[in-house]
Amino acid sequence: MNPQESNPPTRRAVAGGLAVAGLFGGGWASAPDGGPRLGPARPFSFEALKKMARQRARSPYVPVRPRADVEALDYDAINAIHYRPQAAVWRDRPGQAVEFFHLGRYATTPVRVSVVDGGQAREIIYDKALFDIPPGNPAARLPNHLGFAGFRVLNAGGGDWLAWLGASYFRAATPFNQYGLSARGIAIDTASPTPEEFPLFTAFWLGHDGDGTLAVFALLEGPSLAGAYRFACRKGQAGLVQTVEAELTFRRSVQRLGLAPLTSMYWYGASDRPDGADWRPQIHDSDGLAIWTGAGERIWRPLNNPPRVMSNAFRDRGPRGFGLMQRDRTFADYQDDGAFYDRRPSLWVEPLATWGEGAVELVEIPTHREIDDNIVAFWSPATLPAPGQTIHVAYRLHWSDEEPTAVGAAKVVATRFGVAGRPGQPPLAGARKFVVDFAGGRLAELTRAGGVQASVALSHGSPSNLAAYPVEGAARWRLIFDAPLGKGDTLDLRAFLRLNGEALTETWIGQAFG
Repeated sequence: MNPQESNPPTRRAVAGGLAVAGLFGGGWASAPDGGPRLGPARPFSFEALKKMARQRARSPYVPVRPRADVEALDYDAINAIHYRPQAAVWRDRPGQAVEFFHLGRYATTPVRVSVVDGGQAREIIYDKALFDIPPGNPAARLPNHLGFAGFRVLNAGGGDWLAWLGASYFRAATPFNQYGLSARGIAIDTASPTPEEFPLFTAFWLGHDGDGTLAVFALLEGPSLAGAYRFACRKGQAGLVQTVEAELTFRRSVQRLGLAPLTSMYWYGASDRPDGADWRPQIHDSDGLAIWTGAGERIWRPLNNPPRVMSNAFRDRGPRGFGLMQRDRTFADYQDDGAFYDRRPSLWVEPLATWGEGAVELVEIPTHREIDDNIVAFWSPATLPAPGQTIHVAYRLHWSDEEPTAVGAAKVVATRFGVAGRPGQPPLAGARKFVVDFAGGRLAELTRAGGVQASVALSHGSPSNLAAYPVEGAARWRLIFDAPLGKGDTLDLRAFLRLNGEALTETWIGQAFG
């Protein structure tokens, strides 16, 4: 799926070893007929990029000016424009050919892109002739010095598997050849009293490591900071692994800093489908936040579409990982043969150094449609950087089916809400029923008489009608209970199954609204 084809306007929309003869199938000095031209060679290294970012952070921020003249290119006009395949960079490298996105209404800020070989970088020069533009398309009337909106990396068999487009956003289609959630370079003041800041990747340098791994370097610029990034992108059968290194220098203080931010969409699921919703049973890119704490606890937090903006912090020290996951892979649970929500990738963050004190933060924003990215998760350090301070961050991003490290304990496989009370009896007023299913781990070998106990804690009140048992005819256990929930209330819940004082399952953490 072309990212421009799946990014209509949303409330969050914002503005090494390269073979010389293999760049376009020709040499540096002149591009083949129809291929992009290259600018003059300039020295380049990651260390030089870091120095550039530090120098820029010591000066007042000068924003890259958006192109107002591309506003006429709406969703349909943009998707009628196609980059010419014969002009792709590295078109002779299967699985690594690069094409570029045209500017339009939803991506108005141009970025500079260069290719790197042997410590020398050459900028790829924008030319309208690199695109097939239909007659009558507003792009045909634009000047020939616009710049690119971003770029994508193509699969060997067609379609793309990795793309950078807009602000500091990027995303991958692996392992199911389907785009879904996005990652960002940084999150600044998300869900804070002040407006959120969206720093931009303003320039990219593309090259390869010695083993052929795709290396993407990027310059990040914003009012609060400047930074240098390096992404080593290696695709395998399990999906894509990106090793991310970043050096960030702050121009000014920030109220909230989000490292390794992930952005997704959750409209509704099996437990919270609103009346009069879309005909499809579920619509979401991700269905839960998974956390592996520094102490070794595995947590599962089902996502919500809340009645108001909600921000939850899961405090930790030295987290082992976290991610926005799509665990439900059953087509029948979505019935979508166009968007294929059952194929949306999960995204796991693996810190490569001790991150110290802080919190995994989850921000959920109300939505009534599937085109809004209303879910954000990131690591927020307890100590915020001071103006002039430089920090270093390193982590891996795993675009995959599930967590890259086995959970070990039984996992949450379903969460459902319903009318409280006993079947066949009048409903229990001022309460709601919660049903959580677990599967895997040691549960499969245990029976109802095996001593399994349920642990349930509520932010107020006590659970009732509590039971935990193996589901007949299914390889799972069910935890079911009622909890008090009045109109206008917010209830926080925490539950897991244990045996002889030891946890058998992930810790399920829920949040419900009356």
